[in-house]
Amino acid sequence: MSEDLGALVRSELFKRKMSQTQLAKMLGISNAYLSDIINGRKDGPKAQEHVKHIRKILNV
Repeated sequence: MSEDLGALVRSELFKRKMSQTQLAKMLGISNAYLSDIINGRKDGPKAQEHVKHIRKILNV
């Protein structure tokens, strides 16, 4: 899932001319933490809540 999520997020950010840092600010988390979530290094309950928000923000 992490590879799929990572590719999807990167693709959507590119389409929207948005940076990962901007997305992290929208979520209220650090860029490093967002990177860990996207790359599958963080996958606990809190991270899954952030994944839901990422999907909602990017409409994916």
